[in-house]
Amino acid sequence: MNILIKKYIKNNERGITMSLELKNVSKSFVGKKAVDNISFSLKEPGVYGLLGTNGAGKTTTIRMLLGIIKKDSGEITWKGKAVDRKSVNFGYLPEERGLYPKTKIFDQLMYFAELKGMQKEESIESINKWAKELKVEEYLQMPVEKLSKGNQQKIQFMIAIIHNPELVVLDEPFSGLDPVNTEILKNIIINLIRQGKYVIMSAHQMATIEEFCSDILILNKGKTVLQGNLKKIKETYPANRVEINVNQDIRNYIKEFEFEVETEANNNYVIKISSEEKAHKLLNRLVSENIVIDKFEIKKPTLNDIFIEKVGEE
Repeated sequence: MNILIKKYIKNNERGITMSLELKNVSKSFVGKKAVDNISFSLKEPGVYGLLGTNGAGKTTTIRMLLGIIKKDSGEITWKGKAVDRKSVNFGYLPEERGLYPKTKIFDQLMYFAELKGMQKEESIESINKWAKELKVEEYLQMPVEKLSKGNQQKIQFMIAIIHNPELVVLDEPFSGLDPVNTEILKNIIINLIRQGKYVIMSAHQMATIEEFCSDILILNKGKTVLQGNLKKIKETYPANRVEINVNQDIRNYIKEFEFEVETEANNNYVIKISSEEKAHKLLNRLVSENIVIDKFEIKKPTLNDIFIEKVGEE
């Protein structure tokens, strides 16, 4: 068992609170409520999804919980103590890059490691470790401006985790990454969770949030419009789609039942349904016509569907 996870279990046995909690937190700027009485908590290591449209209050919430800006009211605690910049060992990947374009990457990483209180040898060891894992070793002696957007994102991620933080906040972590580098970063985040880290993730890619987050909070104009366990939230919604993979064109059969085709490619169809009963009637019809069916899956709404329902009109 990983040493960090052992430590986490041991602390819990002693009754030490290893969680982040926000209770009735609010923040206004020039009389406008940016965050309005929100509450949520991270009770155990994992990834928590913080979602919302642009301007919904996500970044303000992140900056308050990291002690970067002061809240107007409410409580924010980490390990049972009020949050401030000194009490939280956090890593923060902001949506906006904070790198110096003309400065060598290695020098910047050393600078940020020093800001986090790391010694020189410890910093070099951590830089080399993460550079290898993120496959950016060849760029360490280059200025940032020579790197692609994706590689700059990986350097920004290194800065967030170089000092082995307990709490990691990732704002759009996969921005600018191609599929290969996205997979590299996903595997690193999975390993962080295995090590007992607490992660808050904000992203516009709902499929990514579904992949990582068991619990979510959706903000709209500073207010909470939905929060809780994602699986339980989806169980409250009726099925609204069927994915069908067959060996021939079945558009006429779909039209017969007045279903709407959402996507279609190579005889793989995703169709919108009004009821599961009607979907099963389509299945029976296809079977009666001796059509080979490789896949017939009735699906609940995606997080993207739920998100649009909650904030789409806005």
